Amino acid sequence: MTSSPLPRILRRPGAPEFPTFLELFFDLVFIFMFSRLSAGLVHDLSARNAAQTAVLLLAAWWVWVLTAWLTDLFNPRLPLIQATVLVVMFGTLLMAVAVPRAFGTHAWLFVAAYFAIHLARDSVLIPGTRVNRPIQARSIRVFFWFGVTVGPWVAGVFVDGTARLVLWSIAVAVDLGSARIGWPTPGLGRTELASQIFTGAHLSERHRQIFIISLGELILAIGMGLAASGFEAGRVVACTIAFANALLLFHIYFHRIRQLLAPTAVSTVERVRSGTATSYTHLVMVAGVVVISASDSLVIDRPFGEAPSGWIVAILGGPALFLLGGCLFDFVVTSRILWSRVVGMVVLGAVGPAMPLLPPLAIMIVANLVLLLTLIVETAAPRSRLTSAPMPAR
Repeated sequence: MTSSPLPRILRRPGAPEFPTFLELFFDLVFIFMFSRLSAGLVHDLSARNAAQTAVLLLAAWWVWVLTAWLTDLFNPRLPLIQATVLVVMFGTLLMAVAVPRAFGTHAWLFVAAYFAIHLARDSVLIPGTRVNRPIQARSIRVFFWFGVTVGPWVAGVFVDGTARLVLWSIAVAVDLGSARIGWPTPGLGRTELASQIFTGAHLSERHRQIFIISLGELILAIGMGLAASGFEAGRVVACTIAFANALLLFHIYFHRIRQLLAPTAVSTVERVRSGTATSYTHLVMVAGVVVISASDSLVIDRPFGEAPSGWIVAILGGPALFLLGGCLFDFVVTSRILWSRVVGMVVLGAVGPAMPLLPPLAIMIVANLVLLLTLIVETAAPRSRLTSAPMPAR
């Protein structure tokens, strides 16, 4: 690989590792995406709709991940790459527009936008790296696996109900799972999971940014709830508690993960295995924020009265997902288990059976108290008391 010339579109060694303004601009479309996903949960908190929302989130997340990797490996200041990012951004906007009816009449729009994004990207990257076959092979492998999943994605458009959910679940699982095995491709082998692809400092900053974007959608939901509250006392209190929840998420994330993601704490380059794992653990955290946003909207709209079981699951499950993602990320980076968050998840699950006795606002307060105690423990206790002994090298 070192003997082959570097294509002009590649990021040069020693180039600035911080994200460009265009990358920040690209992330803004995900405020709309997360808002549409959250609104879908507000409309229907059934297990079936939760599964459908998860599939749509996974597809959207895969678009974001591949774009983050695109601007990590390739020169984000090159006009061709910038144009590609803007095309992907518009395609993501179309996917978000289709989200509310993606399992209905807009299935074709969601799938068409999803694959147009990948075709546009690969039509730039594959020809652009032809002078360096090892690098070009990476893009060809990714393109090959999208060819594998195009069948179930398209087939899902022509069926309804459970059949579409099953087909799309398989497709998105293969999309994300193929990266974890290096996209094995006939004639090209696979990308070695120990190879260097990602710039650690750049990728870490991109993950921080997308998490902040998810919090931005949460703030948007709270603000819209307050604007529609008519300043009724109960709903204003619910907005206040929801805002406190956003602050807790922010502080918990940055208190622990800021050190782990800081450029001084990551290697100059990131391996394929750790790079993909980092992206997937952030997916879990962002999923938790999306669920929290939906539950906040429900509680702000009706803070008192009986809490349906679906509401209880969302109010407690959102913070639990967030803590799980943080715990998994910590394990990926340090090979240690962050026990404070494990305990937080256990407590959230343990109090669940008693929650039908409380109104929605009180359940939200309980969830906030668990997050607050988690933050206090992690802030006050020495790091060695929060984590277990290192796990064997993987």
